[in-house]
Amino acid sequence: MIFEVIQIISEQVNSYLDEIGLDKSVVAENIAFLESQNEDIATALKDSVALTLINLDEEATLKNFPNHTIENAKTIYKNSIVNLNLYILFSANRDKYVNSLKDISKIIEFFQGKKLFTQANTIYNRNNIAMSNVDNFRFTVELYTPTFEELNYIWGTLGGRQFPSALYKVSMIQIERNITQSEGQLISKVKGITKMKEEL
Repeated sequence: MIFEVIQIISEQVNSYLDEIGLDKSVVAENIAFLESQNEDIATALKDSVALTLINLDEEATLKNFPNHTIENAKTIYKNSIVNLNLYILFSANRDKYVNSLKDISKIIEFFQGKKLFTQANTIYNRNNIAMSNVDNFRFTVELYTPTFEELNYIWGTLGGRQFPSALYKVSMIQIERNITQSEGQLISKVKGITKMKEEL
């Protein structure tokens, strides 16, 4: 579901940029590969805004929730769902610095207007084979402001060059592999005698 979420976000932002008369400049690519010898990656990152996944973490508060369903009078037990938060970075590598600033500004504007993404309020390319398994989804996107020290570490890790950018936290992405761990019968009857205590 990580790829699907990144794809949905990039499509949504590009649609917004197109609506307001700007180029569809957002591409899902690792900004660290800007100096790559791979021509395809170099071309993709030229005069564009790179959307890069830079980190993820598990939502600890939901880690130990039980995961079971009832099907055909049986209780189906599965491992707990993994709930992830993604940290995504928009890095503007436009030919003109002012265009980079415009793009980042408009991206922030887009997410200010839309923070919640669901199957009902989101239009994306359902004809894409990679997106064919996307079912119901719900996630939020909020601006995440790192400290100067964290920002320096991020850009040091990504190659040292710093671009106009915005970092966002995407919450929560659910990952579940459909494997049954065990099954149990539902309790439908309780046998035994209940005695009422006599009043003194």
